Amino acid sequence: MKVTIVGAGNVGATCADVIAYRGIASEVVVLDIKEGFAEGKAMDISQCAANTGFNTRVSGVTNDYSKTANSDVVVITSGIPRKPGMTREELIGINAGIVKGVAENLLQHSPNAIMVVVSNPMDTMTYLALKSTGLPKNRIIGMGGALDSSRFKYYLSKALDKPINDISAMVIGGHGDTTMIPLTRLAAYNGIPVSEFLSQELLDKVAADTMVGGATLTGLLGTSAWYAPGASVAYLVDSILNDQRKMIACSVMLEGEYGQNDICIGVPCIIGKNGIEQIVDIQLNDTEKAAFAKSADAVRSMNADLKTVLA
Repeated sequence: MKVTIVGAGNVGATCADVIAYRGIASEVVVLDIKEGFAEGKAMDISQCAANTGFNTRVSGVTNDYSKTANSDVVVITSGIPRKPGMTREELIGINAGIVKGVAENLLQHSPNAIMVVVSNPMDTMTYLALKSTGLPKNRIIGMGGALDSSRFKYYLSKALDKPINDISAMVIGGHGDTTMIPLTRLAAYNGIPVSEFLSQELLDKVAADTMVGGATLTGLLGTSAWYAPGASVAYLVDSILNDQRKMIACSVMLEGEYGQNDICIGVPCIIGKNGIEQIVDIQLNDTEKAAFAKSADAVRSMNADLKTVLA
């Protein structure tokens, strides 16, 4: 199985590294516009094999999409990263043109590939990729919810002082600091609601910390995070290539689900060999429904800025 990752920056390179180390794909191609950059990252990752034992072939290429031919999954991480004080929304003008061009180039050489969108603002870039390529909605997946859910689990783990892998929790809604919805009501520790262990005040703090989790890291690092985003992409790619049918929160086109239409936004999905195998329409309470509708309005407002790109 072959995976192409466009963008050899921190997120793209980490994604390639995790895919190779875990043996998720037999071949990974990393592409970047900067001369020699992807080649160097691929060489560095490949030299880890001697000490870590993986057999995945990792190669890098400068802006030559022919080397990405016949990819099963293509990942778009390209675009400028978020800087301190910059919102994901402010990235739209720059990244929209990049994502549209990358998506079209990838599909020229891998017309049957499933596309994973990472570039921010992620929900809007997923919508752009879907509309500009004309692909069926199961083949265009926005990664954001997988990352946001991992951050939610992290903060719950800290609050509970319990292992993160014993925690089940999900974030839906837009992939933004004010639009994501950590579902504290449904979060559980080994099947037991976390509300049995944590006060409502502490749960509210966990949710608030989750919502600014990306901004917190940006403030500390001076740029967007990359380890957790890269691992989240690899987790999603693994479920596709190995038909694991995991339930993962992803940004996907809604057509009536959750009361929304013509919008890509994060909801729980079954992810398998065909990409989005199923959208899981869970029953939200009135508060959650109102929050989801507000989140959808915010994402739809950003999508309106795509008119010139999609024209």
